[in-house]
Amino acid sequence: MKNLKLLLFFSLCFFSAQAQTVYNLSSVPESLKAKASVITHLENIHLEVKSVDEATLTVRKIFTVVNEDGKDALLFNEYSNKYLVLDEAEIKVYDAAGKHTEKYKKKDMTTMAVGEGLIEDGYVTYYRLTPVSYPVTIEFTYKQKFKSTLSFPDYRFIHSKEAVIESNYTAKVPSEISLRYKSRHSSLNPVISEEGKYKIYKWAVKNLSAIEDEDGSVSRSNRFPHVNIVSNQFSHYGLKGDLSTWKSFGNWINSLYQGLDELPAERQQFFQQLVNGAPDEREKVRRIYQYMQENFRYVSIQLGIGGLKPFSASFTDQKKYGDCKALSNYMKAALKSVGIRSHVAIINAEYNQEPVDADFPANNFNHVILCVPAKDSIWLECTSSTAEFAKLGTFTENRNALLITEDGGSLVPTPKSDASANTLSSRTVITLDNDFSAVSETVINTKGEFSEMMDHIVKDKKDEQKQIIVLYLGYKQPDDFELTSASPGDNHQTKLTMVIRKLPEFSAGNKHFIKPRINKTWSSKLPSAENRKLDYYFQYPFEKKDTTVIKLTAGFQPDVLPKEKEAKTAYGYYGSRSWYNKEENSIYTATTLVLKKHKILAADYRAVKTFFDEVIQDDSQRIVVTKTEGAATEKKGF
Repeated sequence: MKNLKLLLFFSLCFFSAQAQTVYNLSSVPESLKAKASVITHLENIHLEVKSVDEATLTVRKIFTVVNEDGKDALLFNEYSNKYLVLDEAEIKVYDAAGKHTEKYKKKDMTTMAVGEGLIEDGYVTYYRLTPVSYPVTIEFTYKQKFKSTLSFPDYRFIHSKEAVIESNYTAKVPSEISLRYKSRHSSLNPVISEEGKYKIYKWAVKNLSAIEDEDGSVSRSNRFPHVNIVSNQFSHYGLKGDLSTWKSFGNWINSLYQGLDELPAERQQFFQQLVNGAPDEREKVRRIYQYMQENFRYVSIQLGIGGLKPFSASFTDQKKYGDCKALSNYMKAALKSVGIRSHVAIINAEYNQEPVDADFPANNFNHVILCVPAKDSIWLECTSSTAEFAKLGTFTENRNALLITEDGGSLVPTPKSDASANTLSSRTVITLDNDFSAVSETVINTKGEFSEMMDHIVKDKKDEQKQIIVLYLGYKQPDDFELTSASPGDNHQTKLTMVIRKLPEFSAGNKHFIKPRINKTWSSKLPSAENRKLDYYFQYPFEKKDTTVIKLTAGFQPDVLPKEKEAKTAYGYYGSRSWYNKEENSIYTATTLVLKKHKILAADYRAVKTFFDEVIQDDSQRIVVTKTEGAATEKKGF
């Protein structure tokens, strides 16, 4: 009887503990519910480093998705490859009252192949939950096994519109392995203890209110508070390395490239002949870069040591394709064959990325470019067939790149973005008929990012071209059009001819209201400036100029012209002016828009938004044309 009583007692305790693990919103403080679409009740992350070659990560996260805005959290999505294995995975679903309703194992999920940039070809295992209603509570539990210690998962304890009741991250590391960490956008530090031959690092947060996301901000990897975690000693594919300094990490990367920048003798002779007669080293580099652009293509292939080791230059030469590291290594080999020294550089690429932290060596890179060192160093993007020579663009400008040299790694800044590198200059002549139908002829000259854009548009199908011309470039809907490329390359020119059945926006009696331009200078309304906390990123700085000429037929003349407009900010300039040439019976409108910097500091954002709102508002001005006498109708086309 005594044993039975004990059994009943422990059973009651067990079921009582089980009842306490029911999670719903009833016990969540109202202060945490405010502005939260996701509420994390409990998160436990445990990283155990068994040796320099092996580690495991176990994660358990219980959270409630409050409404539709939090639906992105309902996607379970974990990556695997040769050195990172998703060993176990389970999803449990609870209804609004905390009752368990569904369960899914790894075998119920979908696994598909992926790979891009410096990410090795691998697999993603995913499962998207589709609840009947909200709120819904989810429990994710999974375990990963690492056969590499090059990169550890950062402690990312909060995401967009997420409130956190409790989150914990524990790292158990052998004492002989030095762990480094750095808090970003927070002052969070670990509690450190010792357990036999191990050091234990524990981070914990509680009762964090939701952080609102802001459109146009820095990349998500840098946007929210988190802790970077790195091991000084690492092993990757069995190759041991040191990440305590940029120099030592560069030495390790250099070992992966060793001996792969050699070309056969006949190919070396080819490049020597290609640069024969070139007046200087810069021209030699330009000729070889142009040859590579015209004869090689980019293909995302992440093979070799974790996607970090390139194909040999000879292999790339035979296949005429490669990924970023293979093409950069090939360009290096081609330059080497004519006696020009260069270095591959690994970099974190994307227009809204911040430079890697110079004081915190870590493998936070996803791309490879090439640098020819000199007083005025030449930087080359080797994956693009249209990029201008020695121009990187904001995909890799304004960063810290790790040059891989014979002496190890050296962190150096890439060039700053320059508005004059990205220009679009257009001149449109509109021939207006008596019935206000029109034919327009536009010549568009571009440089930099605009050239790449126009090159892609020209290659699109006509239906896709029309969508981009109207929705992105802001041109008036044509009844027919023709888009052709006149001179691809550094001086890219495109011609656009359009037939427009009715040019005026509307007519009232004898007055006809016409836009001074058939394209918008700027059409994207920027996000609200209210309570802006994060910097805003345009894709690139630029200069746009447009001249539009509307040729009137006899018997028509302007009655009202748009008022001259000028707006200035520390980041940009806008000016627009219209005038009438009586001799030609034509109306001219000249417009200039300059964005000097692509990164707008949060403190300056309100002024920049006001500036672009004024630009959009100026597009609402109209020319008023009146008909003074009859004129014969003559249809025009092409």
